[in-house]
Amino acid sequence: MMNIVELIIDEEAFITGIQAISVVEQPAIEEDFIALKEDKRIELKSIDDEKRILMGAALIPNKPIYRRDGEEEYYIYFSKETVRKASELFFMNGNQNKATLEHAVEVEGLTAVESWIIEGEQDKSRLYGMDLPLGTWMVSMKVNNDEIWNDWVKTGKIKGFSIEGYFVDKVNMSADSLASIQEEADEQYAQEKLSAIRAVIKKDKRYKGGKKTELESYNDYPDSVSNNAKRGRELNEKNGNKCATDIGKRRSADLEAKRNLSVETIKRMYSYLSRAEEYYDEGDTTSCGYISYLLWGGKSAKNWAESKLKSLDEI
Repeated sequence: MMNIVELIIDEEAFITGIQAISVVEQPAIEEDFIALKEDKRIELKSIDDEKRILMGAALIPNKPIYRRDGEEEYYIYFSKETVRKASELFFMNGNQNKATLEHAVEVEGLTAVESWIIEGEQDKSRLYGMDLPLGTWMVSMKVNNDEIWNDWVKTGKIKGFSIEGYFVDKVNMSADSLASIQEEADEQYAQEKLSAIRAVIKKDKRYKGGKKTELESYNDYPDSVSNNAKRGRELNEKNGNKCATDIGKRRSADLEAKRNLSVETIKRMYSYLSRAEEYYDEGDTTSCGYISYLLWGGKSAKNWAESKLKSLDEI
């Protein structure tokens, strides 16, 4: 029997909650959205070019969602409380204009214009034939992107919403272990790579109305950051490679090589280093807490990341 893990929001984390809503062909919550006609007397998935509003479920409480991590298979779910909190943070953090296509391409012209929690049987979602449980987070999204509407919505290629965000599992939160922080950093690293792909694709004129953009990135961190990362790698190798995930090793390699870091990467570094700092003991150079912290650049990296984010008005 596969494990079932509850995901929750860690409000003390630097980055938390839902960062974007993606329009996808196969929604993880297995619920299609509908396109609203002006007169609202429609069938499911009927299309009208005038209004261009998609309505659907963003999160359904207590619904098992299948996940696979390597050979490990498991289910995740969100409680009603977490669903409501996530919906509130989404707008409080100003993410209503952040949308992606299939979790890979950042697109403009998609805006969440309405959001509510289903609280009774008279909910407006029932008017459109949607039988969803109480506590479901509903979203209406305006589509002002011609290509997304014509090539993806009208053709039926995309069928629902899927969220993008950062959560932690309840078991690991209560354990408050170094391993849990490393695992969260691993997941964030995967999201970071997706963001890098999006940044490249954003240069495509198809998604930017002919305007090309460049990904902001920086490598003006001090040499002490690169030296710490190198020292962490050496200590980890000496320790039998027991103290770092593959993601930690890749982060170390990036820093040691003085590679450019995106703003999103800098945010993740600051978040990780802030939380993992309590496990860093300068007097115990063989501990995993010490080695893992150095792999991410150590205190120098945390100080630089904080300063850089402040200069960019990101914190």
